[in-house]
Amino acid sequence: MRPLKPMLATAWLAAVAASHAAAGSYPIAPTGQRACYDNAGRAISCTGPNSALGGQDAYFARTALRYRDNRDGTVTDLNTGLTWQQALGAKVRWSEAKEGAAALRLGGRSDWRLPSIKELFSLMDFSGTSPMPGRWGKPFLDAIFAFRYGDTSAGERPIDAQFWSADEYHGRTMGRNMTVFGVNFADGRIKGYPKLQGPRGEARMFVRYVRGNPSYGINDFKDNGNGTVTDRATGLMWMQADSGTLKAGPSGTGRMDWPQALAWSAQLTYAGYSDWRMPNAKELQSIVDYRRSPQATGGPAIDPVFTSTPIIDEGGKTNYGFYWTSTSHLDGHLPGSTAVYIAFGEALGFMRFPMSGNDVTLLDVHGAGAQRSDPKQGNPEDYPEGMGPQGDVRRIYNLVRLVRDVAPAAVYRK
Repeated sequence: MRPLKPMLATAWLAAVAASHAAAGSYPIAPTGQRACYDNAGRAISCTGPNSALGGQDAYFARTALRYRDNRDGTVTDLNTGLTWQQALGAKVRWSEAKEGAAALRLGGRSDWRLPSIKELFSLMDFSGTSPMPGRWGKPFLDAIFAFRYGDTSAGERPIDAQFWSADEYHGRTMGRNMTVFGVNFADGRIKGYPKLQGPRGEARMFVRYVRGNPSYGINDFKDNGNGTVTDRATGLMWMQADSGTLKAGPSGTGRMDWPQALAWSAQLTYAGYSDWRMPNAKELQSIVDYRRSPQATGGPAIDPVFTSTPIIDEGGKTNYGFYWTSTSHLDGHLPGSTAVYIAFGEALGFMRFPMSGNDVTLLDVHGAGAQRSDPKQGNPEDYPEGMGPQGDVRRIYNLVRLVRDVAPAAVYRK
């Protein structure tokens, strides 16, 4: 986007400072989603929660993504207050990405750091679209930042545009891989990426450094004693239980497709409140605890102040679920026909290895805390080996945990 004029930027900084004081140390950035979508990916009018497919991300959006070009190689996010490196260098190993922060001198500052996964995800712009064969996409990142797709002349895919975070996965992916979380701004996902990449040694990905609020991404949960939990760092109130605990949905298991989840969110009165909504992608990701995982702690990737429903996964093992968000994902052949979920249990996939013939192996391919997407409606049995190169499990009927604002604000209209 175009740089803001100085007077406008000053006004925005003052507003951001005020919002920080009200919302705490972890102001959640907007998702950038500008439209609402039906189950086939067609853009529809954004309507309130009590209408069909109402209550989507864009309806509740109160702010837009806003950045200031500081004209010194840095960009300040006027929603979060974080300042980012603007340029983009060559892909590096994770060890090099960590070391590079200490050596960076940019914008007259030396306090740069490799971003946490929550800091990095704050930049995601869900108005982006994934590249597909015969169709170039739009990056899931504001145009104020330098960006490159994968180098197809070097054998990469266009979607090989992953960025390292500082957060290692507390578990292994693909059965044995040491893993670091990253964000892919080409296809709009969080995944765990292996530190090592076969015979080539350490994997290489992009890096973009950050500075500012060292408390960003750190939750401050308060159990309210009434079935709700307030995060004083973000200013959001959460249901302590999930839809599974409440036996919600037509099946009574808490697992619903996306339209059912939106409808349930609109109808629910819980703990004396009737203004619950399905969280957007960044709101839900804000309560992931990346220190936890089924492999490391035997539970979901969330603070134990929350109650999470165990599930039996596609391999017959006890695991934890995928949770819907109100954000559509402009991905695949029908952009907008899928919706974003966050995996609080293992992000499973059906992998086929070169020596396995026709056999597939169910593995944690992307790590608990990954962000992927499912069709909004459909039959999971139509995807017996998942979807995509890692065979991402497609459940379609996912769990839900609702949110509300501690101090409800007027709906932003674009």
